[in-house]
Amino acid sequence: CYCLCPGDVTENLGKDGAPIITFPEFAGFSEIPDDDFLNVVTYLTSIPSLEAASIGFIIIIDRRRDKWSAVKASLTRIAGAFPGNLQLVFVLRPSRFIQRAIADIGIKLYRDDFKMKVPIIMLNSVSDLHGYIDKSQLTRELGGTLEYGHSQWIHHRTAIENFAMTVKTTAQMLQTFGTDLAETELPNDVQCTEELLSSHTEHHSKLKDELKLAVKQGATLLTCIREPVTRSANSKLSPDELENVATVERLLAQLDETEKAFDQFWTKHHLKLEQCLQLRHFEHDFREVKLTLDNLMETLAGFADIGDSVTRVENLLKEQKHLEEKGQEPLEKAQSLALHGEQLIQNNHYAIDSIRPKCVELRRICDDFTNETKKKYDILGKSLELHKQLDKASQWCEAGIYLLASQAVDKCQSQEGAETALVEIEKFLVTAKEHQLSNLKEFYNQIVQKLEDVQEMFDKRQVSLKKLAAKQTRPVQPVAPHPESSPKRASPKITRPAAVGRGFLCVVKAINRNTNFFFTCAWLTHSTLLSFSHIINELIETERVYVEELQSIIEGYASEMDNPNLVHLIPSALQNKKEILFGNLPEIYYFHNRIFLKEIENCIENPELLARCFLKRKEDLQIYEKYCQNKPRSEALWRQCGDSIFFQECQRKLDHKLSLDAYLLKPVQRITKYQLLLKEMLKCSKNSEGTAELEEALATVLDIIKSVNDSMHQIAITGYEGDVSELGKLLMQGSFNVWTDHKKGHNKVKDLARFKPMQRHLFLYTKMLLFCKKREENTDGHEKTASYSFKNSLKMSTVGITENVKGDNKKFEIWYNGREEVYIIQASSVELKNTWISEIRKVLTGQLEACRGRAHRAAAGNVSFSCSCQKINSRKKGHVISYLSDAPAPNAGLL
Repeated sequence: CYCLCPGDVTENLGKDGAPIITFPEFAGFSEIPDDDFLNVVTYLTSIPSLEAASIGFIIIIDRRRDKWSAVKASLTRIAGAFPGNLQLVFVLRPSRFIQRAIADIGIKLYRDDFKMKVPIIMLNSVSDLHGYIDKSQLTRELGGTLEYGHSQWIHHRTAIENFAMTVKTTAQMLQTFGTDLAETELPNDVQCTEELLSSHTEHHSKLKDELKLAVKQGATLLTCIREPVTRSANSKLSPDELENVATVERLLAQLDETEKAFDQFWTKHHLKLEQCLQLRHFEHDFREVKLTLDNLMETLAGFADIGDSVTRVENLLKEQKHLEEKGQEPLEKAQSLALHGEQLIQNNHYAIDSIRPKCVELRRICDDFTNETKKKYDILGKSLELHKQLDKASQWCEAGIYLLASQAVDKCQSQEGAETALVEIEKFLVTAKEHQLSNLKEFYNQIVQKLEDVQEMFDKRQVSLKKLAAKQTRPVQPVAPHPESSPKRASPKITRPAAVGRGFLCVVKAINRNTNFFFTCAWLTHSTLLSFSHIINELIETERVYVEELQSIIEGYASEMDNPNLVHLIPSALQNKKEILFGNLPEIYYFHNRIFLKEIENCIENPELLARCFLKRKEDLQIYEKYCQNKPRSEALWRQCGDSIFFQECQRKLDHKLSLDAYLLKPVQRITKYQLLLKEMLKCSKNSEGTAELEEALATVLDIIKSVNDSMHQIAITGYEGDVSELGKLLMQGSFNVWTDHKKGHNKVKDLARFKPMQRHLFLYTKMLLFCKKREENTDGHEKTASYSFKNSLKMSTVGITENVKGDNKKFEIWYNGREEVYIIQASSVELKNTWISEIRKVLTGQLEACRGRAHRAAAGNVSFSCSCQKINSRKKGHVISYLSDAPAPNAGLL
């Protein structure tokens, strides 16, 4: 096996910058393996810059001491294996006379066989070569002055190659580390985040050390190459050395760029890790503070006693004060944590969408605690005031009864005695004003009745005494009541306050039985009070049960799917499908437990706010649409896995009589329950002031139910290539008989289309009208499931409508493109037809108004604007036509 010797090839530069490769005399040149020769030549051609290599290489073949056969072999090998671009080939022919003659003849005969597209110049001596190439570019072997040390060249090139490999390896390490960083999932707890941050920082430090070593290696290599110039100011670097310097500097520049890019990426990643750690600390503190506040709110909610005496109320106020003081520290922590979260948001934290709701939640809980505490103080304050007044009123009543009983009957028989007794009564009655309740609207109870009874007793006594004092005609035998007795009924002659009776504003129920005040709204009459209160109580009680059932589902089933002790019981088909089985049930539970239940509980004292609860939470109740859309997928999964041991075990722990699928129907049943309760309330409050709001609330719930129902049909659409979410809001959907009429079609097709109706299910969106064919399929032996195969669509911006079709008041027409295509649609009833026409007209009118608005804004801004929308209303043979848009409609095709 032969190898290429160090002196076999050298490389220099010509006058025009062209690289020169010299093949010196070497007897074993022909014995060098082709692969070794190709590798060396390929390497040499890769060393010069691209600019120099593009000029073309100059090859010098020194065969002065050799034969023509060696010249021929060298040219043949170079022609077949040289990978670069050639400019010239110089051959120093054999110096012996016979070989020179043979070479001259051979080059003429075999020039075409070499297949070189560049000139081959045969030279007799090095002096001839100097005519082409300057001596400064030639080594001493060729009569030049170029200083060339092959061993030093090999040493430098080897060092450069090692440095290039180091640069490449370092760049790959940085790239791998960067990829790992980019693909790293952020942890969900503080400890794991701290460990990840520490690990990545340590790895980053090691890579930075590797970068420093690589830069140091390159700098050292550059110093070695420049050493001759450093030692002597008169020395100059050879072209090869200059090329080496450029190569090393280029590698150092690449290393510097790589380091900068890596540092920039690391800065962003490190910032994200630090922000992640901040977020995990924030979330951890949030959970602790929220748990404490929730416990306080729960304690406050259970603090429902309002007391049955002055002493009891005063003790309750002390307990309330203690609870308020206990909550100060958690409240301060919550406020501080919310402020910290807002600072994170201001610092452009990446998780703003996660931090902001928690800040809002903290402030909401703080406000709720403060408001509830204030409300408790207000109620207890009123209770204390009431009990004090009740005590005073009771004392006054007892004193009055005693006064009446103590007046001697025999002394009252005389005029003087009657007048004296009358003066005593009048003085006592003056003190009644001090014991009257401040507001009878708030305190209508047994004590009010007692005050009226005592007042009645005094009125009767006054009447009798006045008669005795005015005229003594015959003896009067009045009967004095016993102090311990009281009248059994109220006098119908007593004038009561205006608020007492029909339309009564407020009622206090059973103060002596320790129950809370029950307030009714002003528009309720006494006859409907009990019915309305019964409905509200039913709504609240069923809402509480509903929330408890949702909580049991989430904690007893959904959370148990993450229990490591039960994982082995979960069937494989159920793995990682918790969201499919339960849908957005946690979102529904959170809304009802934290928001809606509390709001309707407030309606116990303010029933007039009940309707507003539904109106206010209209958008929030749309979460049922998402749940119902997922219900078919959930039911399919339940049919597949419902009999598993896992669900049986969960049901046993919860002590549920029904299986999970029955509880998963609760949200669907609940949203329909609201409309029934609201209808019952409307019956109780018919023709009253609050009826309008209740009707609006009922319409809101019915609209939500309709939206849920429509969405269930929408998800069953198949074959539509677009995204239905881009078609706008789904307004209506329903089945119709449809005829088509194509003016440009064949007559037979027209006749067939005109007289043969098709069953189509229509979906009306704000931007599109879809025609689908309803199909029903059996699924695993269960009830049939409907699907809607897409057939055609019409853009609402291109259609017109004829509201009345002669001969049938259930039909209407939809057409476009100058009535080239007409769709006759027959509804099942006139009411259904009118409803659809009304919705379609709203869409068309809305588009026209939007178009006019854009045109108006364009005119106000002095901007040219062209709008294709127009509305034409005309009456022709009893048909009302509305057409919106003069733009050509796309080809709708056949239904």
